[in-house]
Amino acid sequence: MFASIYKKIIIDFSKITLFCITVTVIFSLYHSKNFNLDASSDALLLEGDPDLKYLREVNQTYGSKDFLVLTYTPIKSFTDKETILNLQLLKSKIEKLSWVDSVVTIIDVPLLKSTDESLMERLKNYKTLSYPEIDRKRGFDEIINSPIYKNYVISEDGKTSGIVVYLKKDERLSEYIKIKDKYFYQSKEIGLTKEEKINFKKFNKEYEDYKNLYNIRNHQNISEIRDVISKYGENAKIHLGGIPMIADDMMSYIKSDIVVFGIGVFVFIIFTLWFIFKNFKWVLMPLLGCATSVIVMIGLLGLFGWKVTVISSNFIALMLILNMAMNIHITVRYLQLKKEFPQLTKDEVVFEASKKMMLPILYTVLTTICAFLSLVFSGIKPIIDFGWMMTLGLIVSLCITFLLLPSLINLLSSEDEIGLKDTEKSLITSALGSFTKNNSVLIFGATFLIIIFSIVGILKLEVENSFINYFDKETEIYKGMKKIDDELGGTTPLNIILKFPTKSENNEDEDEFDEWEEESEKNEDKAKYWFTRDKMDKIIKVHDYLDSLPEIGKVLSFGSILRVAEDLNKKELQSLEIAVLYSKIPEAIKNEIVSPYISVEKDEARISIRIKDSSENLRRNDLIKRIENDLSTKLDLEKKEYKLAGVLILFNNLLQSLFKSQILTLGIVILGIFLMFFILFRNIIISIIGVVPNFIAAFFILGLIGLLEIPLDMMTITIAAITIGIAVDNSIHYIYRFREEFLKINNYKNTLDRCHNTVGIAILNTSITIVFGFSILVLSNFIPTIYFGVFTGIAMMLAMLSVLTLLPKLILFLKPFGQEINGLS
Repeated sequence: MFASIYKKIIIDFSKITLFCITVTVIFSLYHSKNFNLDASSDALLLEGDPDLKYLREVNQTYGSKDFLVLTYTPIKSFTDKETILNLQLLKSKIEKLSWVDSVVTIIDVPLLKSTDESLMERLKNYKTLSYPEIDRKRGFDEIINSPIYKNYVISEDGKTSGIVVYLKKDERLSEYIKIKDKYFYQSKEIGLTKEEKINFKKFNKEYEDYKNLYNIRNHQNISEIRDVISKYGENAKIHLGGIPMIADDMMSYIKSDIVVFGIGVFVFIIFTLWFIFKNFKWVLMPLLGCATSVIVMIGLLGLFGWKVTVISSNFIALMLILNMAMNIHITVRYLQLKKEFPQLTKDEVVFEASKKMMLPILYTVLTTICAFLSLVFSGIKPIIDFGWMMTLGLIVSLCITFLLLPSLINLLSSEDEIGLKDTEKSLITSALGSFTKNNSVLIFGATFLIIIFSIVGILKLEVENSFINYFDKETEIYKGMKKIDDELGGTTPLNIILKFPTKSENNEDEDEFDEWEEESEKNEDKAKYWFTRDKMDKIIKVHDYLDSLPEIGKVLSFGSILRVAEDLNKKELQSLEIAVLYSKIPEAIKNEIVSPYISVEKDEARISIRIKDSSENLRRNDLIKRIENDLSTKLDLEKKEYKLAGVLILFNNLLQSLFKSQILTLGIVILGIFLMFFILFRNIIISIIGVVPNFIAAFFILGLIGLLEIPLDMMTITIAAITIGIAVDNSIHYIYRFREEFLKINNYKNTLDRCHNTVGIAILNTSITIVFGFSILVLSNFIPTIYFGVFTGIAMMLAMLSVLTLLPKLILFLKPFGQEINGLS
């Protein structure tokens, strides 16, 4: 019944089918206007990560603003009057930008050693390098030797300074994030009512619309500040950095990747089709199928509000590659049937080719979907979306391929169409067929060596998340981050929160102010009695430990400020002196140097550290574990007395979670594909034979990555599952055709020759298309995408060779289709 309906659609009513597809394309083009990109950092975080919730609490307590960082390397020294003037002009221009809250430069640093007044007077009447009467050399020496500002606003060699541009807080976006988190945690803990689910859906639409607006404004802001920088580049070398700038550049990279990958793969497909068919008509029809699938998919993404991230930016290229493979298989089969059975009418050949290819292509799509669905278990939204996106894309491709291509062939091809030339011979597939029949030891020996190689390499695999190494060295992102890493104390932030026990938690009389605390809790003067020597010593002890670690750049804490005060005072300050100093510090300075590091209300201190992200030997997970272990064992802190928070923790959680989920789901992919083989062929031996070559290719590529010492990241970690899903298509086509031909020929070796010169040609052509299609990804600015393209391409090439050598050799060896009839040749 299905065959009858299908025949009516593609043969009897092919014009109506094409009209319906045209309407669908117009509908999709309309909705493509809502096709959006997302490069925000929260897109790369684990949903519901408790460390993210805690980091937001820390930011709320100690204050957190979005900011941009400029590295400023002047031609002349910072003590030169012209350099100071240029810096003042640059600062003034940036401050006039409507979205800038404040700008902090080296000329804003308070100079406390420039006079011989008392400490309190110096704090109240401090001067900066911009003051005309200041001794600039003496002031600069103070800054470059300051425990606070060295390797923070000024490099150790004194040649590069950091300019921090704080952005005005977007209150509306902050409120949206709070509401989103509230909905999320409520849904996890007690669930949402029907009405709340409706409200949440409306809110999500509103939130996404505002984020789009925010991204547009951010792009305008970055363009404005780059315009300002360009006018001051004559007297200094300036690099721009910071999360808002990285997010904006990432958006540009995603747009560029989508266009470059799409056009690159499309052009390559044209050449491939011309090479195979050498006929304009047979190039045009598959191309229309590919283009239609992509347009419909983009329209659906716009309709559903799915955003493309840097992870899914290659989805158009992947869709084109996979769609083309389907189109080549159907077209080649049609032309082969046309040549083999010239007595059949065009309608009969179209229907027969579609019918014969329906089941193998359906199963190839299902196995590929199985691989992409494994990404859904990652827990990371852009990777989950990529999995669903490719699943939907494959379903769209399957439908378009079996509706559009046969209808086009039916309308555009002629009755006297000649079949595919040279279908009986292909030098490459014929050579591979002969090699397979005559080299059992070589094939099995090479397979054994590849397995050993893979195991050795896989044992060397490690998971790492070096954000700076995601970008090409010529990009502005890399240059800015590298400069900050090398000369201004590191890029990736990490906070150590020290928790001090309150009197109720700690009954020991360790505190000098124990007698005062009970009374002070009842009034507003708690802060005056909070700064005890014991607390300060603990902060300094942890500060010095962190400062001793080679992976860590700048360490800032209240201990840094205390050391400056003690240096000016010429002796160690005791509790009473610290309390008096705290009470006398002007509020403006207090907000800058105390509030970011001390929370009297919560009895906490924050130590801010930055990691040198570009360090070659940096292993983030090991570093986090070492710090946690040393705080406990070497510094004798209890677990409840400290907690780590920061972007480093979040990205490490992301990668560790992804690694665990992908290793687990790789097993599910293998089992799922094995079951699909069993359902299709109803034979355990055939199912094992079918999956072995593809698993070897996938594990080989993981082994190669391990031996090359390339750390697995959020894109390369998905290669194995995706490779198996795509590569197994060739196995299905080959085994399905082998079974079909063996029923007619009843001789394994002759069937092998027949398959290598029919379906083998299609496998060779589609594999070459896929390999070179993936090679287009090397044009990306995003390094993980380049790795993904290169290694997936290598895996696909090995999978193709395995399907045309190891797979038929296993069939010859195990004879899964029964015994052949003797005497037939």
